[in-house]
Amino acid sequence: MGNPQNEAFDDGWLKLGKGTNSAGAFMGGGIALLFALVYGYQIATAERPRGKYPETFKIADAIQAGARAFLKREYQCLFGFCVVVGLVLLGLPGLGWKSMVSFWLGAFLSATSGYIGMTVATASNVLTTIACEPANPGEPGNLNSGLKVAFKSGSVMALSVVSSALIGIGILYVGFEDVNKSGQDRKEIWENISAFAFGGSSIALFARVGGGIYTKAADVGADLVGKVEEDLPEDSPENPATIADNVGDNVGDVAGMGADLFESYSGSIIAACTIGVERFGNAGVAFPFWLAGFGSIASIIGTMLVRTSNTVKKTANKEEEMKEATNVLNGLLWSIRTAILFSSLLVLGFTWIALGLTFSAGNRESWRLFLTVLAGLVCGNAIGFATEFCTSYTESPTVSIAEKSYTGPATVIIQGLGVGMLSTVPPVLCVVITILIAYALTNIYGIAIAAVAMLSTLGVTLATDAFGPVADNAGGIAEMSEEVSDRTRETTDSLDALGNTTAATGKGFAIGSAVLTALALMNAFADAVNLNDVNLLDEVVLPGIILGAALPFVFAALTMLSVGQAAEAIMYECRLQLNEKHFEGKPLDSQKCVDICTTESIKEMVLPGTLAIFMPVVVGIMVGPLMLMGLLAGSISSGFLLAVMMSNAGGAWDNAKKYVGKGMLHKGNSHPKKTDEYKAVVVGDTVGDPFKDTSGPSLNILIKLMSVISLVIAPLMTQGNDEPKPTWNKTTWWIGLIILGALIAFVVLYQLFINKLGALHDKEKIDADAKKRKSDTEMKNAMGNRGSVGSVKDLHQHESEEKEQAQFLEEESKEAKTDADKAAPVTV
Repeated sequence: MGNPQNEAFDDGWLKLGKGTNSAGAFMGGGIALLFALVYGYQIATAERPRGKYPETFKIADAIQAGARAFLKREYQCLFGFCVVVGLVLLGLPGLGWKSMVSFWLGAFLSATSGYIGMTVATASNVLTTIACEPANPGEPGNLNSGLKVAFKSGSVMALSVVSSALIGIGILYVGFEDVNKSGQDRKEIWENISAFAFGGSSIALFARVGGGIYTKAADVGADLVGKVEEDLPEDSPENPATIADNVGDNVGDVAGMGADLFESYSGSIIAACTIGVERFGNAGVAFPFWLAGFGSIASIIGTMLVRTSNTVKKTANKEEEMKEATNVLNGLLWSIRTAILFSSLLVLGFTWIALGLTFSAGNRESWRLFLTVLAGLVCGNAIGFATEFCTSYTESPTVSIAEKSYTGPATVIIQGLGVGMLSTVPPVLCVVITILIAYALTNIYGIAIAAVAMLSTLGVTLATDAFGPVADNAGGIAEMSEEVSDRTRETTDSLDALGNTTAATGKGFAIGSAVLTALALMNAFADAVNLNDVNLLDEVVLPGIILGAALPFVFAALTMLSVGQAAEAIMYECRLQLNEKHFEGKPLDSQKCVDICTTESIKEMVLPGTLAIFMPVVVGIMVGPLMLMGLLAGSISSGFLLAVMMSNAGGAWDNAKKYVGKGMLHKGNSHPKKTDEYKAVVVGDTVGDPFKDTSGPSLNILIKLMSVISLVIAPLMTQGNDEPKPTWNKTTWWIGLIILGALIAFVVLYQLFINKLGALHDKEKIDADAKKRKSDTEMKNAMGNRGSVGSVKDLHQHESEEKEQAQFLEEESKEAKTDADKAAPVTV
């Protein structure tokens, strides 16, 4: 006999129970898994003409091997961590084996999703390059074929995340649930299942931080030595860090982003069910499952709509060519937008079916939930469009940064910071309005449902982000290989431009969804410890808010410093190899840069991860749930703003570099990448790289992880009557103090250990040799000998490029002199 409280809202078409509640999750997850397998099989069995493109496949194999080596090392470290944390959960009162199993399953599925996505991405990059090859010499590259291959690989990543999260939560629910218990007892089951999100968060944190440090250390090192110091083009084979840079795109933006959104997706569903089971009984659990399940179907339909009829046309007129490139980018963007918007509209239609199955389609509560879903979908799309406007090189914010390059890198950085700060306004307004609407309609349950709705189209939104690194790799392979045509590189450049824009949009979407998910988890925590009212003037709440607001800055600082440390190691390795090639004739060893990136990123990810995991535990156990609530509120607020600012500023700097590099700033110059303005925006992009790909995205996981850990340890902060423990509880505060002492000791000892490892390079000798090498090169050039210009394809163009560049600079000098004469004041 079911509990009457659980049946109060069960007016839908289904007779709700354990099986029918979770049926939506198994339906949506199963279909998503099926399509992920189909897409993966199509990529695995695609023709690979190694005989025709041996060098091209050799480059792709090196990228794939480097990515696998990194994940193997990272997962080996995380395996021990997950085992220990699971055993700790087993021994804690109020948690036990259910929390342990949930944690291990979440960690396993998150890691597996990331590995699948990265494997498919590194297998698809070379296929995308070949797919972009023109059918006949002289014809444009095949843009539609390249887009389909790259997007299909991103879809495998996205659908793997969706299916594993839905099926994983469904299995735990069926295994742990007892519908005959009261709402309070059933809520405790969901508090155990919340460890599933904790496991996913743990993997996401280290994958995002470690992968972000890897990718940006390689990227920054390759850019500063290659572009700024050596004047080498993008993805030059003469840059030792090029392979490591391409590996980093996959481990950071594919495996890291996949694990990040796995946690958001599963966390939003768990938060909704935790809150809903007590208020609405079975219907409160079933509706999030069915909504997410139908959302996965809508996303699959959306992935099938991505296509284009555009081609990259080559014209003699530079302005017409740039206009054509912009038209191609806009056409590709509208293809992506159409897929996302159509999926969102389908979700709205499916929402009525989900409500009919659970709450009944015609009652007042159903209308309120429908409007809540609408608010969540509008919020997600609005944040995406706002982020796109702030970061696209066709829009004024990014153009304004590019125009500051006339006065050097300092003004580029200043303008980028200003754009990033202003870009926080639209997402904040979207999230605030959504929270107000959702709470007014269905209280705190509405906030969680808005988060589920926003993430319901994850199968297509994540695909648009995950395909970016594939397109970027495809362009890098085309640049490094002599076996593909120049038209192929032009085509992959268009896909890369699309990938950069959608990556920025994806990060904005991830941040917005992270905030709603973290708020929902925070509300679930407050509900779990029965904190119905929190007084801001309480002696520990305000200090908690201030401490929480500081944590994202500390976390971002640690990750930024880690990128700087690792990038410096890559720069000196590149200089060393270029010196050895010049003086001793040694070949470049790209694998050494891959190994350095792997070692440095694994080493540097420990401290930020430790801070994120243990701060909620220390504050909650030592002081109490009131201060922990303040800590969460402060970290979510400042983390949200800092993440948006860093991600958007970095994206705008990146696309400002592309704006100048494409000749949009110097429309009369056929070689814009050899100007001082381009070097200025390269410096800005170098600063923005760790902003947008390491620190900014990692803050998503910080605020979610702290919230979900709080929910997991909620049983430790309640008394026998389920009331919250008092502040500075005499029986537990000293345990928190011991944990804090151990944490401080670990941080100090680990930092001493890192410092004792010693430097990888003799910096003074390398710098001295580099100066001598450059002096030798200048002398040879003065004598009429041509040095390398970075790419075999560019060698035959170098002499004409120098003449055209000199002519352009001479004309600019004359125009400037004429303008100065006209503007000169008349002296008497």
